[in-house]
Amino acid sequence: MSLDEESIGLHKKLRGKISISGKVKLKTQNDLSLLYTPGVAKPCLEIAKDNKLVYDYTIKGNTVAIVTDGTRVLGLGDIGPEAALPVMEGKALIMRQFAGIDAFPICLDTKDPNEIIMIVKAIAPVFGAINLEDIQTPKVFEIERRLTDELNIPVFHDDQHGTAMVTLAALYNALKVTGKGKNNFENVKIGIVGAGSAGFAIAKLLSAAGFSDLIVFDSKGAICLARANEFNEPNEYKLVLAKLNKSNFVGTIDQFVGADVIVAASKPGSVPDGTIRSMKKPNIVFALSNPISEISLEKAHALQIDLFGTGRSDYPNQINNSVCFPGFLRALLDLRVKKITIQMKLAAAKAIAESVKKPSKDKIIPDAFDKKVVKNIFKRVKETL
Repeated sequence: MSLDEESIGLHKKLRGKISISGKVKLKTQNDLSLLYTPGVAKPCLEIAKDNKLVYDYTIKGNTVAIVTDGTRVLGLGDIGPEAALPVMEGKALIMRQFAGIDAFPICLDTKDPNEIIMIVKAIAPVFGAINLEDIQTPKVFEIERRLTDELNIPVFHDDQHGTAMVTLAALYNALKVTGKGKNNFENVKIGIVGAGSAGFAIAKLLSAAGFSDLIVFDSKGAICLARANEFNEPNEYKLVLAKLNKSNFVGTIDQFVGADVIVAASKPGSVPDGTIRSMKKPNIVFALSNPISEISLEKAHALQIDLFGTGRSDYPNQINNSVCFPGFLRALLDLRVKKITIQMKLAAAKAIAESVKKPSKDKIIPDAFDKKVVKNIFKRVKETL
């Protein structure tokens, strides 16, 4: 039986990967009186006097809304909110199993960013954090920015924040294994292929971590200040990426030579063989596209890539958000964080990297089942407060 056949059979059998269950059983009339009316009136009145008590008396402090409009699901594209639901259920299952979080899919039948913002703000009283998921670029940037400004709970965009943190963690250990950039990240030349949510966030976080020789490429080539006239609404975010291009490189990815690191967050075939062959040895390549990576493992071997990572679970070095988002959201909830900071992201990346005690060519990132990752992220994020 193929993986596809097994997956569709299991999904049909389960009819949903998550469920809601009570923490106590209702056995007697007294149970009803305490947990529903009339006893429930007292915590209601206490919360009415002080809204912060909602964290003490309800599920809010352990609950995350996973919000999508189904416009950018995995590598499948705009497949709609119903078709996105299996992915969102999977995220919720991972949060519950790995970090004890109660997460619920919120798949919205609207593509209008203003409506999405309005709906999320309206449901926010129930949740301790918002996880935006699989919403197309560039509108997701505006949704995230406005919700971050207008809510008093953290707004986490996993395609951005999660991908960037786990990529930085993998890069820390990859550099350690290859002996590159020893405490001097400015000398590490990096090309980032793809300027969507993932590429944008990876570039910003790597820059914040001290990597200054980096260039982001979109389908037209290097994002640089020479193209500034292109970066009007809704592409103003590319101006941020252009300013990271300190060398003012203006060529295409085919013309980009001598890199130490290539991070691809684009689509299969988006990284030319010539670009890989021109890299400084030992080289590091992360091909993050899912479900089909930009470069196959067989192609990586043929191109003699020294340290290779992808988002795939069937390849070595799976650079996957599941290593990051359960622990990071657990920390946000337990520490009652209101706004996510760059320091928190850097701390989480460091915690993930530190979870691999002895990094090797085939082991630069911890396993998602490694229980110490959640604890390590909490510890490091707490230190930033």
